[in-house]
Amino acid sequence: MQLETYISDLLYRYECVTVPDFGSFLTQNASATIDEASNTFFAPKKIMSFNEQIQNNDGLLAHYIADVEKIPFETANQKVANRVKNLKSFLTQGETLTFNNIGTISLNGEGKLQFEPTYHLNYLTEAFGLSQFTSRKIDREVYKEEVEAIEKVVPIAVTNNKRKTSPLLKYASIALIALTLGGYIASNYYANEVEAYNQVAQKEATKQLDTKIQQATFNLNPLPAITLNINKTEKTLGNFHIVAGAFRVEANGDTKVKELKALGYEARKIGLNKYGLHEVVYGTYKTGREALAAVKSIRKTHNQDAWILVKELN
Repeated sequence: MQLETYISDLLYRYECVTVPDFGSFLTQNASATIDEASNTFFAPKKIMSFNEQIQNNDGLLAHYIADVEKIPFETANQKVANRVKNLKSFLTQGETLTFNNIGTISLNGEGKLQFEPTYHLNYLTEAFGLSQFTSRKIDREVYKEEVEAIEKVVPIAVTNNKRKTSPLLKYASIALIALTLGGYIASNYYANEVEAYNQVAQKEATKQLDTKIQQATFNLNPLPAITLNINKTEKTLGNFHIVAGAFRVEANGDTKVKELKALGYEARKIGLNKYGLHEVVYGTYKTGREALAAVKSIRKTHNQDAWILVKELN
């Protein structure tokens, strides 16, 4: 079984993917970065880490394997357990485990698991299609030095000698000023004439419009009533459900819901599973992190067999 393939698929959607009795692969969003030394721009991504302290089975990995391979949940759990047993055996023999597109895991000198991510894939779906690129460095100091060198070779001198003004140039300047003033006066006169004409035309149009309005007859009939059928839709709570049990008889499921609500849980039925059983859940959560915290509490205080079901309800 290619366990790393299933882990890689889940890392796109979840921040924590737990391999029971082995550890958890964790992701955290990181912003885009710039390497000033190489002028390289890196796209946003998910930073990966591994925590061997989180080993409790939350059911996420086994349920995904069961759905993909079309096998029972218990069989998927057993396959994961067998794979973990082999991985631990390889580690004790000093081998380095390679998880494709995820990273490598080995034992350090203290006997603890050491994880090195590879970052061959960017698990941040929002950054799909973005890749790193390198930009040419812009060195402004070089251009400044080149300009200063040119100024030293070709100096610019300003003298106090006055240039003689040609009489012809004076007459041309006077003519240009006269033409400009004449054009400005003519333009203003034409604009005033147009404005006066527009005002007269607007008054005439308004008078005709008032006459037509007075002659018009309005027939206001009552509009037919409209009946709107509004379908109430249930607010989406989330896709992470902590399962309390599944019942062949629906009445038994209703009894279980009442019992859990009396204990303070937001219990409810979420429909039939693929075996035709009525599923009852302690509650529904929006994120896997919230569901993981809740299932740990429920296992300690009420039901050790509670597990997380990832399912989108219609």
